[in-house]
Amino acid sequence: MNRFLATLAFVLSLAAAPAAAADRITVFAAASLKTALDRIAADWEGAEVVLSYAGSSALARQIEAGAPADIFISASPDWMDALAGQGLIRPETRVDLLGNSLVLVRHGAGAAPVEIGADFDLLAALGDGRLAMALVDAVPAGIYGREALTALGFWDSVAARVAQADNVRAALALVALGEAPLGIVYATDARAEPRVSVAAVFPADAHAPIVYPAALTAEADPDSAGFLAYLQSEAARAVFAAEGFATPGAAP
Repeated sequence: MNRFLATLAFVLSLAAAPAAAADRITVFAAASLKTALDRIAADWEGAEVVLSYAGSSALARQIEAGAPADIFISASPDWMDALAGQGLIRPETRVDLLGNSLVLVRHGAGAAPVEIGADFDLLAALGDGRLAMALVDAVPAGIYGREALTALGFWDSVAARVAQADNVRAALALVALGEAPLGIVYATDARAEPRVSVAAVFPADAHAPIVYPAALTAEADPDSAGFLAYLQSEAARAVFAAEGFATPGAAP
């Protein structure tokens, strides 16, 4: 009996003890953030940060399915809204972290810039090739891209020529490798890839503002809040700015 009581007391003492600080913070982040977030995580001096990159839609669906993420950073408010509607994020932690712009990229360096307007012939620019884009019905970069092409009157003529990729970095790779002559990506993606050049910048009013919201998930370890706060620090913002990101509402 004495041994049982001693064991019970030990178990109860463990239950009453404060939880240990998190030794790993898992961040699900839009693929377009990879270059900047890799640098920021390397500079972070707290718990280990594990970064998982994909299209925002794929990441949101993983969280819906119970994937263990502490922080979600989406390239669109829509997917954050979807998780919020299911109670899967902590709404009080949500912040609009970054802004971006949309560009048309061409394979190779030094492409001559063009102006996307009524006189621009996108089909002629494609030649026999295809237009690389992220998934136009699910991934934010693809959704923004289709919205811009529709607003400018190009979508109906090029829809059948679009090569859709799982995320914006995959679309960028198609252009970088020469598999597609043109692609639509974020300005920050173009900056991160020396094998492409920016042919044109899409007018900001041709698509919804590009905003990256971030939040703790409902199941996040409380200590993950420290890294979310660090993402908003001057040090992190300097890295984001160096990679071409802007504060929400401003073009890079």
